[in-house]
Amino acid sequence: MTMKLKSVVLSIGIAVLGLTACGGNDDSNTLVMGTSADYPPFEYIETGESEEIIGFDIDLANAITEELGYDLEVVDMDFSSLIPALDAERVDFVQAGMRPTAERRENADFSEIYFYGAHMIVTSADSGIETIEDLEGKTLGVQLGSIQEGQADEIAEEVPDVTVESRDRIPELIQEINTGRFDAAIVADTVAENYMENEENLTGFTLPNEAEEDGNAIAFQKGSDLVEEFNEVIQEMKDNGELDELIMKWFDGEQPQ
Repeated sequence: MTMKLKSVVLSIGIAVLGLTACGGNDDSNTLVMGTSADYPPFEYIETGESEEIIGFDIDLANAITEELGYDLEVVDMDFSSLIPALDAERVDFVQAGMRPTAERRENADFSEIYFYGAHMIVTSADSGIETIEDLEGKTLGVQLGSIQEGQADEIAEEVPDVTVESRDRIPELIQEINTGRFDAAIVADTVAENYMENEENLTGFTLPNEAEEDGNAIAFQKGSDLVEEFNEVIQEMKDNGELDELIMKWFDGEQPQ
């Protein structure tokens, strides 16, 4: 092989290695966010219009990743699949109205809490259910894998003959109430209020909120450097008022404490 040909082969080899190392350069700077787009106003699909996933969490994720210089890709999946997807490294972080419970902390690291909320019992307006005690002998729906599962189990222990059934998505819970298969469901308050505003046949009441973990945080893989990066931006947004502006946009400023 001549020296000239050797040089050409070497140049091609270096070029190929360079492309392989940078992965085409398009995906190396992209963060994949896992969510469950059934949770308005946190994340939901804008049906009939763009069909895009929109909501408070989406706006916040876009603001954080843009500030950090990342591109964002959002992937929709069932809520119960989010932490497993994070653990399997199919997503870089999870933002889905998620509470940082002790059980979840065993499999993921979490950001600082960026939104505090409470839980509501949602039921039909003519059900006569106005207190937890009124759930005696009733069927209570809850989203699979959600923080409300623990609350539902506690209610079932306190109130006689409560049957707890789970569904993958919030609209399924609402549908089961509307068809009479569920007497009530336990849902995050801001989400419940959104459904009640749009469906006159629904009503509800707020449950006591005493747990410090009853706030939303972003989940990451164990040991992820993104936790500190995201926390810095979240704190900046709290300090400069940008987080309050997003809350005003999506919740009319009525963030429960």
